[in-house]
Amino acid sequence: MREAVVEATVRLVPVSVTSSFQPMILFCLKHFRLLAGAPARAGAARSCYRKTPHLRRPGVFWASCLMALALQPWGAMTHAAEDLKVHSKTLENGLEVFVKVDNRAPVAVSMVWYRAGGMDETGGTTGVAHVLEHMMFQGTRTTAPGEFARLIAQVGGRSNAFTASDYTGYFQELHKSNLELALRLEADRMVNLNLDEQEFDKELRVVMEERRQRVDDNPHALVYERLNAAMYMAHPYRQPVVGWMSDLENLQLNDARAWYEAWYAPNNAILVVAGDVEPEAVFSLAEKYFGAIEARALPARKPRAEPEQTGIRRVVVKAPSRLPTMTMAYHAPRLADVEGDWEPYALSILAGVLDGYSAARLERELVRNARVANSVSSDYDGLRRGPGAFFVSFTPAQGKTVEDVERAWRNQLELLVSEGVRDDELQRVKSQVVASQVYSEDSVYGQAARIGRMRSLGLPHDAATTITERLRGVTSEQVREVARKYLIDDKLTVAVLVPEDVTTADIGDGPKEMEAE
Repeated sequence: MREAVVEATVRLVPVSVTSSFQPMILFCLKHFRLLAGAPARAGAARSCYRKTPHLRRPGVFWASCLMALALQPWGAMTHAAEDLKVHSKTLENGLEVFVKVDNRAPVAVSMVWYRAGGMDETGGTTGVAHVLEHMMFQGTRTTAPGEFARLIAQVGGRSNAFTASDYTGYFQELHKSNLELALRLEADRMVNLNLDEQEFDKELRVVMEERRQRVDDNPHALVYERLNAAMYMAHPYRQPVVGWMSDLENLQLNDARAWYEAWYAPNNAILVVAGDVEPEAVFSLAEKYFGAIEARALPARKPRAEPEQTGIRRVVVKAPSRLPTMTMAYHAPRLADVEGDWEPYALSILAGVLDGYSAARLERELVRNARVANSVSSDYDGLRRGPGAFFVSFTPAQGKTVEDVERAWRNQLELLVSEGVRDDELQRVKSQVVASQVYSEDSVYGQAARIGRMRSLGLPHDAATTITERLRGVTSEQVREVARKYLIDDKLTVAVLVPEDVTTADIGDGPKEMEAE
């Protein structure tokens, strides 16, 4: 998925990171394979546009996860089931508080999520959510610039933040005895942020440099940005989270202040605490530090529906690169009703069938057998506030072109629609879903992040459990039906990266780099 992912690292300057991510159960099966890197798959120094295509999932790892689960003594299993309980409370000012107990180590993770991100920005202010995220570390009425991160680091903790299209979040990971410090600091900056002109100018320059290094000078990130801009005509997902450079160049301190005053309110926030904590003690601290903050009227969120697409859209991006790539993006539904929807689950399984393991269809047929591609990737992004999307990406093999790869992909898609999915393919993907669910609980950060993300998207805090169960119930015919319905030209946008010094006729030429298993 292309949503915010964070790595808990001490920083004096926060960064925005993507999506595409999650140390939690999402139903992008491509990202289940990344859970082995918990607590997060994208580091603090990575852009909100960074993608991690073509990673391979080691089958032995997932088998060992399931084996470990099977070998657990009954008493341990019972205790683990008890630990799955999430305690919740809503303060009078609207702040939602969730507590997930995990007593395995004397640590605690504190997260505050705001239901506001890049998609809420209006014309001319793209990037303001990310800039404000930076400013949240630059002092309040009682703390100096950078003091937040220094105070957390002094007690051996780690802190960071992330901005995505759908939300913005802040977190700390530290010894449980210092949880009160984290909550006090978070409550302070929720209401007392010091928006200083000099600090704003400094952070704005930092963000502009981020954009230059991580988007403008990164051909793959640039392709993804242009793909979104072409795929969405009306919906704000067409806007880059880091912001268009022209908007950043003209952004003013008052823009950041207006954003802060509009969205940073307790009735637009979720507090999640996970770790070796007592729920009632956490609720007491939340009331102590957040309870006095007044709720505010939030801006009206006007619907910005995407018009129906009526034909293929194609984008060509020329940039310095050794190899060409092609990414195909299809409009698809998002998960809106965890219990009632079925298509998002089938789309997720479809992504796994195509590229969910080392012997999946695209790897087997396009890379190993036909040798038309060096690498392949599929990805369903359905956990969003806005419309979902289904992606397939390719790097042509030596001597092959993007046209060759597209023909091969269309042939495989036609076979899938006509013949369906085999039972062994379906069961293998489902087994990995279960293994991922088990492993995700190993990270305290992941447990907290899963709850915060679900609530930020308007889903139940325990939606991940329901999602896993629904994924297990997907049928071969449902997978076939969503492929037939959504992977069609009238929902397709294609973005091609053309190496700047390579002519169109040479696309695909270059050293062959087969991925290791």
